[in-house]
Amino acid sequence: MQKPSIPRGTRDFGPLQMAKRNYIFNTIRGVYERYGFAQLETPTMENLSVLTGKYGDEGDQLLFKVLNSGDFLSKSKAEDFESGSKTILPKIAEKGLRYDLTVPFARYVVMHRNDITFPFKRYQIQPVWRADRPQKGRYREFYQCDADVVGTDSLICESEIIAMINEVFTALRLPDFTIKLNNRKILVGITEVIGAEGKEGDFCMAIDKLDKIGLDKVNEELIQKGFSAKSIELLKPIFEFDGTISEKLTFLKDYFSESETGLKGVAETEEILNYLSAYKLENDHLELDLTLARGLSYYTGTIFEVKANGVQIGSITGGGRYDNLTGVFGLKDVSGVGISFGVDRIYDVLEELELYPESTATQVQVMIVNFGQTMTTQGIQLMQSLRNEGIRTEIYPDEAKMKKQMSYANNLNIPFVVMIGEDEIAAGNYTLKNMIDGEQAAYKIDDLISKIKNSR
Repeated sequence: MQKPSIPRGTRDFGPLQMAKRNYIFNTIRGVYERYGFAQLETPTMENLSVLTGKYGDEGDQLLFKVLNSGDFLSKSKAEDFESGSKTILPKIAEKGLRYDLTVPFARYVVMHRNDITFPFKRYQIQPVWRADRPQKGRYREFYQCDADVVGTDSLICESEIIAMINEVFTALRLPDFTIKLNNRKILVGITEVIGAEGKEGDFCMAIDKLDKIGLDKVNEELIQKGFSAKSIELLKPIFEFDGTISEKLTFLKDYFSESETGLKGVAETEEILNYLSAYKLENDHLELDLTLARGLSYYTGTIFEVKANGVQIGSITGGGRYDNLTGVFGLKDVSGVGISFGVDRIYDVLEELELYPESTATQVQVMIVNFGQTMTTQGIQLMQSLRNEGIRTEIYPDEAKMKKQMSYANNLNIPFVVMIGEDEIAAGNYTLKNMIDGEQAAYKIDDLISKIKNSR
């Protein structure tokens, strides 16, 4: 007999796990909608022509390709196989699973540009797939919760994103997190200062690995990519300077004295911080991280990354400004900025820190004990009355021993059990047992409903 299994990097989620995930989804969705974002969905599969070339060479390698239906080898020849994957792939696979939600969103904007009112604000909560090596906090199938604004250059949008991040994690009761902030123009400015103009792609890909491989290995990779020893030496102040956001910006103004692009990045960051001050956040959790690069090649301005402190896991949120992502699909000069919450990592963080509210442990609030056919009608009528009051209720389906029914309620963390026997029917009462503290008393229907509702 074959032993059932699931692919590495994927997971099953039972009822308790789904309750916790929905707690996260609903929290994020509520914040998005309060900030004026409308929901959108795109297909699981996209044409590979849409996906490839948008995430850099490493990203392209992580795309899941979907074989053409039917005889997918019919358009290929033996010499195609001998020529390697780049030759054979276009002939056997035309589609792929989406890698993220941003590129499909850009494709959607271009296809529906005549129906969209700009600026266009959308949020999207759907799974994505990456052929990555599974490890803690890194999965091959995972959900993203994106919000993007396209059709405006206004940096108010960046300040809104920072405010949303704070609101989401405050609502999820995560007290210790850091929103790392940088700007791609600052990174480009750094390459200009160190004499490595035109190598910003290699530079960003290398320092994006700083947390994983350390500074020495990053410097080795930069040298392998053609950066000179002098360039590495000029980088030292960027890696070593420590201070407040204001102090770092002051340092950069001097560092970028010969880089117009770098100074533009500094000015944009200052403008965002100026807007953000109007939100009067008690703690904005911000840190200006001059080494924050993020690997996605389409970012052109501000970039964000959120870390949960005290937990050994990667970033739980990321995003940034992209000036011309729609341009590759024929719609130029449409700037956008977006954020993505990584639900699967957030789930693991809340689990490790035990931050889920107790209410997520149960889906049912009341179970009605089944005393047999005679009492079943009364039980069903009560069940519907409670449901009509918004109380999640079920009746045990079988006439089983009391111990078995009580064990069922305990195992599902159902907080209340109602018993309806002949004595209760005669008195017009219902016996309510609190499964948490063991308290038990008889109530009329209205008092029963009030008791349950007031316990929430």
